[in-house]
Order: sequence, then C-alpha cells, then structure tokens
Amino acid sequence: MRASANRHRRRGTRQHKSTPLTAAMVLMLLYTLLPLVWLLMASTKDSGSLLSSFGLWFGDGFHLFGNVKDVLTYDDGIYVRWFGNTLLYALVGAGGAALIATIGGYALAKYRFRGRNAVFALVLGAITIPGTALAVPTYLLFSEVGIVDTPWAVILPSMVSPFGLYLMRVYAQEAIPDSLLEAARIDGAGELRTFFTVSLRLLGPGFVTVLLFALVATWNNYFLPLIVLSDPNWFPLTVGLNQWNNLATGAAGSGTTTTGFYPLVVTGSVLAIIPLVIAFLFLQRYWQSGLAAGSVKQ
Repeated sequence: MRASANRHRRRGTRQHKSTPLTAAMVLMLLYTLLPLVWLLMASTKDSGSLLSSFGLWFGDGFHLFGNVKDVLTYDDGIYVRWFGNTLLYALVGAGGAALIATIGGYALAKYRFRGRNAVFALVLGAITIPGTALAVPTYLLFSEVGIVDTPWAVILPSMVSPFGLYLMRVYAQEAIPDSLLEAARIDGAGELRTFFTVSLRLLGPGFVTVLLFALVATWNNYFLPLIVLSDPNWFPLTVGLNQWNNLATGAAGSGTTTTGFYPLVVTGSVLAIIPLVIAFLFLQRYWQSGLAAGSVKQ
C-alpha cells in the first residue's frame, strides 16, 4: 500500500510539474493555428462577407471553389505561371542548396586539409549576415553578369546555404564513423564511391532537414525576387500575391469597387501553402527512419 501511494504521489507530482509546459504549448498552438484558421475561413467568402463577417467562421454562402476558379483564371492564368515559377525556384534552389551543403559539410567533417578551420570560420560568419543585406550587392553583381530579370537571379543565391553547410558539418561529424570510411577504403572504394554509396545514406536525415529549411526559405523568399525581377511572368507567388494585395488596398483607399482582389489574395495564399504542407508530410518520415542502421549493415 505504501509503495502504491508513493507511485501515485510521484505520478501526481509529474503531472503538476507539466501543467505550465502544457499551458505554454497550448498557447503556442493557438498562436500558430489561429492565422491558418482565419485564412481557411476567409477563402470560403466573397468580398462582401470577407469584410463584414466574423473572421474565424463562415460568411454568407460557400465561395471557395468560385474563388479558386477566379484565382486560376484571372489575367489569363498568371497565378499558374507564378506557381510554376515558385516550384522551379524552390526545387532547383533548395535541392542544389541541400546537395552543396551535404558535400561541403561532409568534406569539412571528414577530411583534414590546410585552411579547414578558416573555411569553417567563414561559414559561421556568413550565417550572421542577413539575406536582405546582400540583396542589393547581389543585384549589382548580377546586373554586371547580365542575368537580372532571369530565373538564375533567384536560383543561384538560393543554392547558397551557410546554415545548411554548418548543420551538415556537425551532423556528418557524428553520423559517419571514421572506421566505416576506413573499411570502405580498405575494400578498394574510391572517395566518390564511398560518399555516394555509404556516407550519403547515413547523411539522409540531415540532408532532408537542410532540404526542408532551404525549401521553406526559397518558397517564402520575397525581397530578393522583388529586386532582381521586373517581368511579372517571372514573379514567384510571394511577389505576385503582394502585387494583388497592393491593387486591393489601393482600390480600397481610393474608394473604387475592385475590392474583389481580397478573395484572390486570400485564396491564392491558401493554394500557396499546400505544397509546403505536402512536402513536410512526405519528408518527415525520413527524420524517424533507421537509415543509419541499415547503411551500417550493408
């Protein structure tokens, strides 16, 4: 009986200690989900209901499918073009950033060469520089090269990820045993073969992590495309939706009747977040998979 009472007392103590943490997590959950709920509710409304009804509930009628049709067909389907541009920038830029960071992090972690510490120090310094501070110098450099107002002006900077390189260096240092590399070399495997057949499998979870970080950063990139792109046909979703938002707010301020841009902006924003949700749901399983164990067995 005494042992049972002690167990109940310890159980009650643990529950009491977790109450503040639970409350904090609930507040964070509400802070995260409320904007999403508002966005989903707003995408089902027309312009009149959007401005007059309660934000966290439905308005007069269900206009989601009509709003989606308006978004996809407005201005000869310019939104579809923006969506395709964003996919191009995100897939090529984020994929390249993850691959370069993985190769560079692996080299910094597993090879000894002159200047290695200096290179790593430069990487750490680059992390502290905000991307907005490099936007104007990047524009001037690309203007000299002649790639302003082309997809390369967005893709090339997106392939540089100092934080991803730092993350992969730290991850590779712990994830890849030196004995495994020595065994592969003794068996006659070259450095490239060792990397692609042995090390890359062990680096899978880190690669996916960097890929997701780079994917989100590229998908939500706004300031750089705003500076280096002037042709609307090359705009990503961030710049294009902001252009629609400026039209809506300008129309509202001038008293004109083109506030129908508000449903376009809201519904376009909902469509824009769907690929990121799918990417997270698809790639998160690699964080929990046993890639390391399977690679070591091979």
